[in-house]
Amino acid sequence: MDACLSYSYHMDDEIARFIRRVNPPKVVIDNDVYKNVTVIKVDSANKHGILLEVVQVLTDLNLTIKKAYISSDGGWFMDVFNVTNQDGNKVTDEIVLDYIRKSLGPDESSCYSPRSTIGVKQSVDFTVIELTGTDRPGLLSELCAVLTDLQCNVVNAEIWTHRAKAAAVLQVTDEETSSAVTDPERLSKIRKLLGYVLTGGSRSRRCREPKTTVSSSLNADRKLHQLMFADRDYDEWENNIDDEDKIGRVVPDVDVSNLHDLDYSIVMIKCKDRPKLLFDTVFTLTDMKYVVSHASIDAEGPEAYQEYYIRHTDGSPVKSEAERQRVIKCLKAAIQRRVFEGLKLELCTSDRVGLLSDVTRIFRENSLTVTRAEVKTKGGKALNTFYVRDASGYEVDAKTIDSIRQVIGQKILQVKGGNTEVKPSSPESQTGFLFGVFKSRSFVNFGLIRS
Repeated sequence: MDACLSYSYHMDDEIARFIRRVNPPKVVIDNDVYKNVTVIKVDSANKHGILLEVVQVLTDLNLTIKKAYISSDGGWFMDVFNVTNQDGNKVTDEIVLDYIRKSLGPDESSCYSPRSTIGVKQSVDFTVIELTGTDRPGLLSELCAVLTDLQCNVVNAEIWTHRAKAAAVLQVTDEETSSAVTDPERLSKIRKLLGYVLTGGSRSRRCREPKTTVSSSLNADRKLHQLMFADRDYDEWENNIDDEDKIGRVVPDVDVSNLHDLDYSIVMIKCKDRPKLLFDTVFTLTDMKYVVSHASIDAEGPEAYQEYYIRHTDGSPVKSEAERQRVIKCLKAAIQRRVFEGLKLELCTSDRVGLLSDVTRIFRENSLTVTRAEVKTKGGKALNTFYVRDASGYEVDAKTIDSIRQVIGQKILQVKGGNTEVKPSSPESQTGFLFGVFKSRSFVNFGLIRS
């Protein structure tokens, strides 16, 4: 029986390859039809997950999808995307356009990867650590301190928090060799100590053991969604949620209904638009084993409208009310996981071992909690973005931010948005004590720790 199944899968794969050779994908990019957007048309033989692959390519290039029309019912996939660059203009960079043609066209297997656009190293020079657990103030600081004590340097990282859950994907290197940590005994110690931090030192708490892998490539967005999903963060959503959740965010409007005469389920989404929104919803549906047969996307205004005609991979629509509610809750959670919460802080300075530990420790000692973080290392520079809130639930105090910036450096740590941005109080603060001669002192000496 197993041999028959294996033969069947092999034949299906061969047939798919034959269809692709006979009908190679076609990519047309048009910058003339509209004044403000670039039109990208993709025609290809259909396969499960192809829509996600196309959206992934456009998202990794930091393109904004204003409108999209998708049709993949049957053996052929046809879609049209109206996109802009990050500045809201047409995409005219020939390097970007050539990459789109190569990655979505017939020779995608040989195309290069513009990983610099998303800050991910394409090598085996780092160890990937996946973490999930219950969120609490200071958690990121404690995790970074443990890694620093273990002589590990965080070169890239994505950290999400949602509904009292935390998930992180960290890429770390050995402090001495600047390469991946491969020693099994040392990896075991890393897992043990990080797991101890995640459980708060209590073995009775339910928490997955951290996972460490040596990887050549990694899509942190996909992995973070999967980690949150596996930790069932969507269960926090109630069936009768008001227009705002417990911390005041506007809840996305999601509805699922069946078209019995056409054997489809229709998913309707209305929410505030933001970067990577389409990726988050398409990935969630694909990861839940649904096939998008038709879709219409409109995100030209401040709100985004998405309409999907879906079936399960077995060809059936949503079968029960319980399944319907699960789809709704999972989509709402996927949309909210990436919503920016708190004050945005950007840090740019020379990278060094322990940098992330020192910065997050300052946040913790000033009663700030990190709700999201993106850590990148490029050309010896640390390019980090943090979203922080007051751990007590109050608004972030401008004086606290000013004090932190004086320690770290006014030019090194920038405030983005809000009314807490202040000018340097002295030339000395522009350099920053943390990165200057006083970096080895205790932070207590600067009077920054709240009792």
